[in-house]
Amino acid sequence: MARFTLPRDLYHGKGSLEALKTLKGKKAIVVVGGGSMKRFGFLEKVENYLKEAGMEVRVFEGVEPDPSVDTVMRGAAAMREFEPDWIVSIGGGSPIDAAKAMWAFYEYPDVTFEELCIPFNFPTLRTKAKFCAIPSTSGTATEVTAFSVITDYKKGIKYPLADFNITPDVAIVDPALAETMPKKLTAHTGMDAMTHAIEAYVSTMHCDYTDPLALHAIKMISTDLISSYNGDMEARGRMHNAQCLAGMAFSNALLGIVHSMAHKTGAAYTGGHIVHGCANAMYLPKVIRFNAKEPAAAARYAEIAKSLDLAGETTDALVTALIEHIKQMNRALDIPACIRDYEGGLIDEKEFMEKLPSVAELAVGDACTGSNPRKINPEQMAKLLKCCFYDEEVDF
Repeated sequence: MARFTLPRDLYHGKGSLEALKTLKGKKAIVVVGGGSMKRFGFLEKVENYLKEAGMEVRVFEGVEPDPSVDTVMRGAAAMREFEPDWIVSIGGGSPIDAAKAMWAFYEYPDVTFEELCIPFNFPTLRTKAKFCAIPSTSGTATEVTAFSVITDYKKGIKYPLADFNITPDVAIVDPALAETMPKKLTAHTGMDAMTHAIEAYVSTMHCDYTDPLALHAIKMISTDLISSYNGDMEARGRMHNAQCLAGMAFSNALLGIVHSMAHKTGAAYTGGHIVHGCANAMYLPKVIRFNAKEPAAAARYAEIAKSLDLAGETTDALVTALIEHIKQMNRALDIPACIRDYEGGLIDEKEFMEKLPSVAELAVGDACTGSNPRKINPEQMAKLLKCCFYDEEVDF
């Protein structure tokens, strides 16, 4: 038996933010990030629409990129004090992910973070509040997924939390919010969405319900991401839909080792963070080559290549064409080919090599590894990460 879970309601298209006026409740807490939603006037709109719905509104601001366990705990404390029956989060993946985790600690103050890190181990939510997610970026699709990524900065590890309980009740996918994204964010979130769709399509958990969503998202992203990056707002609107479709696919089909690697390298180094979407974009071509050693995975990648009308007479030629297609997209989006070139050498080579065995072991243990189409051990993961650092060919 398999399961396919999505939000109860999804409102989309320009002006769909007004759907907040239809929510029924007494109190709503709005969780938001660093200030862009306030600057562009969207936070005020959210507050006003919720007040029109007859609710008392409180705002929890300042969720950082790559939200921390500490921020989650502060937000949960604010919720316990205010006692909302709606949690509304607006912004990029970070505030929405943080709000999902806050939700669990609001309803279950005694649960531990370690317990929530066990996949599909959340207690039953909605005993106190429902959840509405409103994305401003076109990538994470956390508004429709059963996932949240929270960072423990003391350990330098990103933890993907996974449970169908944290799939939002309501998602509002309004392209007006995505129009505010800066160029680099458009590139990184767009390739995050591409990685979601490709990994979902080749996952061991893919099915007839997820395949069409993943494949259509891949086609849309291939068509619209570069134009969106270059300022075409119609393409930007289509990308907002495409990333959501990719999210519907991967929330139910799960992901693979591109995400395992991105999770465990993102906060591991003293030089700074490797932005999640950029990490996915750099690692994706290498992982495709690694996974394609598994015939069933190679056949799935070839199907993707065919759907994009890429040239190739054989499965191997189609896989190679798909890898080159991803590389060409990365170049057009000004995304580096490898970790060594990331942000002008932000990640120190010596530190990377010293931490390689432990990072590799953590990546193999990541929640996303289990649904990868090819098995991997720590030694292979270390080799693969090294290929991603130096842009070396994957031949194992």
